[in-house]
Amino acid sequence: MYNSATVSKNNFNPKTILSNILLLSCIFLFGCNTSSGQKNQASTVATTKENPKAAEPIKPPAPPPVLDTNLYNKSVMHLLNDTAKHGWPVKGPYPLPGALLPMNRIVAYYGNFYSTHMGVLGEYPPDEMLKRLMAEVKKWQKADPQTPVIPAIHYIVTTAQGQPGKGGKYRLRMPFTQIDKALEIAKKINAVVFLDVQVGQSTLEQEIPLLEKYLAMPNVHLAIDPEFSMKTGRKPGSIIGTFDAADVNYTSEYLVNLVKKYNLPPKILVIHRFTNGMITNYKKIKLHPETQLVMDMDGWGFPAKKVNSYRIAVTNEPVQFSGFKLFYKNDIITPPYKVMMTPDEVLKKLYPKPSYIQYQ
Repeated sequence: MYNSATVSKNNFNPKTILSNILLLSCIFLFGCNTSSGQKNQASTVATTKENPKAAEPIKPPAPPPVLDTNLYNKSVMHLLNDTAKHGWPVKGPYPLPGALLPMNRIVAYYGNFYSTHMGVLGEYPPDEMLKRLMAEVKKWQKADPQTPVIPAIHYIVTTAQGQPGKGGKYRLRMPFTQIDKALEIAKKINAVVFLDVQVGQSTLEQEIPLLEKYLAMPNVHLAIDPEFSMKTGRKPGSIIGTFDAADVNYTSEYLVNLVKKYNLPPKILVIHRFTNGMITNYKKIKLHPETQLVMDMDGWGFPAKKVNSYRIAVTNEPVQFSGFKLFYKNDIITPPYKVMMTPDEVLKKLYPKPSYIQYQ
């Protein structure tokens, strides 16, 4: 006869029971861990499928750009025909990386869209104007194959006026829509843009900050024209105006601050000049890594006159880089010459070779 009490009593063994309890515990824990591991693995797979980049290793940041100083020095001496004289090359700091000069030459078309008499920008429809500009670019590239050529649109954003106007400053500010137009046109040929300021009886301090949203763009640079800076209170055009080194330094330092504020490559500042008096105290002009200064000889006339003006206003009073202006109309009105200088002639006759070429 079956007796459960007897069986339980006879089979009772504490060691056996303890072993069974431990075995069951291990099985339970193993099962839990396996289930948890499967869930974690499934979660990882799902995350990877949803966001493949999550599983990719983090890439180190790209190294900061570095200026090729050997190329810079070589390009400077190329402009000087490997001969240092007349205070050239000018001593100064190397520019920040991304500088355009002197490794490139810039060829620009100048003017205002509202006027057919201020330059080629207003004389032709945009597509025809760009076609003409690119034809000039090719000529300069052929004349100096060693130096890449960059096209530019040089737009007068503040024009000197013969009448005082509402503000009594003898200057007219262009609407931003016209500056936008210049940017859109330049974009078609990957050109840089220069905004040109003629202050009249206003000041650089009043005019330049109004252009900050454009100058904050990496492809937009600045030009100032002392010819129409009427410090004596005279009407623009009645006499040749003037800027002092202090005016140039204010403008340059304003650009320095923009470069730092917006983390930009160096800004080019073009200063027009064809007489000594247009820029006073030139030796006090300060150079910065954030800016590149171009003294642009923008006088018109027959070739010998232009070469002499360049020697007086640029060669003999070195600042940093040089520019030269060519007039499609005014350069050919003096008989018997009636001819505009070619790129080959400019590069052969001028010292240093200009880095900035402007057509009006």
